[in-house]
Order: sequence, then structure tokens, then C-alpha cells
Amino acid sequence: MSKNKRLSLFETAILIFTSLLVAVGITASWISQNWFEEVYAVEDGFVEWVTVFALLATCIIASRYLFKLSSQRNWLFFATIFFLALFCFFAAGEEISWGQRIFHIQSSEFFKEKNAQGETNLHNLVVNGKKVNKLIFSQLLTVAAVLFLIVLPWLYKKSQKIKQLINYSGIPVPRIYQIMACIGLFILTTISPSGKKAELLEAGGCLIFMLIVLFPQNKAIFRKVDTSED
Repeated sequence: MSKNKRLSLFETAILIFTSLLVAVGITASWISQNWFEEVYAVEDGFVEWVTVFALLATCIIASRYLFKLSSQRNWLFFATIFFLALFCFFAAGEEISWGQRIFHIQSSEFFKEKNAQGETNLHNLVVNGKKVNKLIFSQLLTVAAVLFLIVLPWLYKKSQKIKQLINYSGIPVPRIYQIMACIGLFILTTISPSGKKAELLEAGGCLIFMLIVLFPQNKAIFRKVDTSED
């Protein structure tokens, strides 16, 4: 049990990196908001690529679970992890507009007209004068984050039947330090005066989410059972 509570070197390194990423960003946003917005948190800049890296890493972790456990878990477990991998891949693609800026690809007329930035992505689409990003991605993800970080761990400890259902469904349950890290991240990023402080929240949140998927409270359900002796 004590080993489960001890942080690995990788967990510690990611937490330190996330802390430095946010600390530098918040400090820079107060000292030189122009540098923060046009260099540090700019589109295709360092912070955005950290977000993309974390999302793709989480996608790879989830995909590895799929291949490793495909013959030992139920269809619901498989569906949950498959959706997780797909969501992370989609979010990473959206973050860099599916490589449009990297490869200098022109947007179609639809995205030029309907997208707030004229780019090929869904989260910046404008519907009836309102950005999809605010209507769906921001608000929906906020509710999902509260359910995932607060309600899910509480239910996991509350009832043995619910715990079994969560494990059966393949849902990674956040550990206490991961929950506290997310809450601390949210509080700290609010003190930045920049309108691009959400970039810090995204990057930090994705790094912590990667840790949750890789080192969840119910890590045992993601381990392959050795059946060689049967």
C-alpha cells in the first residue's frame, strides 16, 4: 500500500515541470504581458506544444491499454478506453488545427466563413454568433472536470458496488495529489491578467490528466493478468 502512495520519479518530474510552466507563465503575464501572449502562449508556441504532447502521450497510453488488455477485459472497458484514446487524439488535432499552420494548408470556404480564426478546426466555429468553444468545449469540459475530479473519487470510496462498476467500466480514478494539483492549477491561473491564461490551464490540465491515466487510484485494473500457469 505504501508503494502505491509513493510518487514515482516520472510523476515527480511532471509535477515539477507543470509547476515551472505555470509559474513562468503567470510571472511573465504580469511582467511582460506582450511577451507572454506573443511568445510563450502564442499559437504553435511552447505552451501549446506542451498541451499537444500531453494529449498525444495520453492517447498512446490509452492505446497501449487497449492492445495489452484486449483479451482480458469486457466490451465496456474496451469502449471507455477507446473513447479516451480517440478524444485525446481529436483534442490534439484540434489544438494545432490538424497541422494546417504547420503545413501552410488553406482553409476551405466553409471554415473561412464559419470559423472565428478562419482555421480548420471545430472548437472555433461560430454558431448563431456564439463560439462552439465557449458553448460546448469550455462549459461542458468544466462540468466533466468537476464530475471526474470530485464526484467520481467520492463515489469510488462511497460504495463497493459503484467501485466495482467503475473498475468494470475501465474509468481511471484520480488520486488525491492529482485532484489537489488540478485545483491548485485552476486557482493559480486565475491570477494572471492575460486573456490567454487559459493556455496555461489547458497545458497544465492535460499534463495532470496524463498522470491520472497512467497512475490512477485503480491502477490494478490496467495491469495484465498472467495466465501462463493456467
